[in-house]
Amino acid sequence: MFYIGIDLGKRRDHTAIAIVERAGQHLLVRHLERVPLGTPYTGVIARIVAIVRALGNCAIVIDSTGVGEPVVEVLRRSGLGCEITAVTITAGERESLTGRRGSVPKQDLMSRLQLAIEKRELKVASQLRDAGALVKELLNVRAREGLTIGKPKIGADGYGEHDDLVIAMALACWRARRRENSFGEGLLPVYN
Repeated sequence: MFYIGIDLGKRRDHTAIAIVERAGQHLLVRHLERVPLGTPYTGVIARIVAIVRALGNCAIVIDSTGVGEPVVEVLRRSGLGCEITAVTITAGERESLTGRRGSVPKQDLMSRLQLAIEKRELKVASQLRDAGALVKELLNVRAREGLTIGKPKIGADGYGEHDDLVIAMALACWRARRRENSFGEGLLPVYN
């Protein structure tokens, strides 16, 4: 099973795509891609469709914050035959998920990713074309005081850098660590 994380961008931020495979306790990053700046969303959708058709058994998790919702709707109507979860990344404190829509605090995404890295559960092949860009993004992600008192703002955006690949990878890893319950509704966390 492959998990495709997608962070949408267009003019200033790249759309980033990360493909993660779960192998026991390990998360193997199989593909990283930055779609060229300025690519229309129809081109992004075509790229995602091509990836899904090449992979077969997969699940998509896409950041539906901002412009993501129309892209999610088109992907769902595309007949891909895979699960598509739309996630709004928030500054909140709690994760919520209803069906295939939910919200996840950015702090949770990043802390889970950091934990997987520290426990050496996340493996990124150095030969991936955008592996160097991913490492640079990871090094630039920081927590700083946000506009809301007591709420940290997490990301690389305040440092002249992007965190698109990191977000795409964090979304894919987030989904790879979850499983459906026996009734097929909602998702339950898997924390080992």
